[in-house]
Amino acid sequence: MNEPSNGPTVPGVPDVPGVPAGLVVGVDSGGSGLRIALADAATGAVLDTRVSNEPVRTGPGGISAAHFLEQVLPAVRALVEPHGGRPLLAAAVGAAGMATLGDELRAGLPGALAEAWGVRRLALAADAVTAYTGALGQRPGAVVAGGTGMIALGTDLASWRRADGWGHLLGDCGSGAWIGRAGLEAAMRAYDGRRGGSAALLDRAEKLFGPAAGLPGALYPRTDRPAVLASFAPEVGRCAPEDPVAADILARAGAHVAEAAGAVCPAGPGAVVALTGGLFRMGDPLLVPLRAALGELLPHARTVEAAGDPLAGAVALASALATGTLRLPGDPALLRLFGEGVS
Repeated sequence: MNEPSNGPTVPGVPDVPGVPAGLVVGVDSGGSGLRIALADAATGAVLDTRVSNEPVRTGPGGISAAHFLEQVLPAVRALVEPHGGRPLLAAAVGAAGMATLGDELRAGLPGALAEAWGVRRLALAADAVTAYTGALGQRPGAVVAGGTGMIALGTDLASWRRADGWGHLLGDCGSGAWIGRAGLEAAMRAYDGRRGGSAALLDRAEKLFGPAAGLPGALYPRTDRPAVLASFAPEVGRCAPEDPVAADILARAGAHVAEAAGAVCPAGPGAVVALTGGLFRMGDPLLVPLRAALGELLPHARTVEAAGDPLAGAVALASALATGTLRLPGDPALLRLFGEGVS
């Protein structure tokens, strides 16, 4: 684990009279590693954090509970020690792949964390749920989480709806990997002299990856192909102001993202949509066509800034569990609750 760092306060968690002066833990587990936050149970204020750059391994049973515990248990022990024996009341874990690869975590973590921490309540969530909670809290709406991949999640507080998040071969339309692949295809079209090519993107591709003819051999054997494809997305963004092919790629990406948001956003007035993740740091070349597409597809919804990130969402879930204020719906794959007083 790296050195501790101070985390942000999680907004929107009330100070509840009668709640013990306890602590909660939020964990964000993704492809780049683990982030762990210790927070006050009643207020959600983050007291300290730990970061590990080692991703949790996956195996035949899915995400490895043993490797997760090997990293998290000593980190939480170190976080809790300076706080005078205050009890851990609840924990929430948001993990990439939880929906499809989380069986081992769901089977092993509740008992292991109860034994290690005496934790009374636990939430195990897909990372899309913690992204939603960090961005919008516990109100109806839709969140699009965009990075290398892309998934949209929405709720009316009765049930969840998801769209895309199916990986770079079957979906993730409009994601960093999708934009990068479309940009590289336009580069190869220019190399061949086919219609739809972009000389500007070909120049960028050869500067980044070497001669165009060698690109298939450099790309196809890679086990991290989505990340390699996504690494080219910023080049598409840089070319877009001057290159109509690159601009069209980002316009199509914006339409895909808006369609995913539209598929999950609750109907009726008052709905909100938030965008979260590194994809949207691309700025106006992507955001201008995306906002236009959202306005066309979701005229009843208002686009808002994301309030926080997935770690903030995990802390907010844990705080809501501890205070008995959780309003988000449970779901067998997306959000499972364990412990006393939860169902």
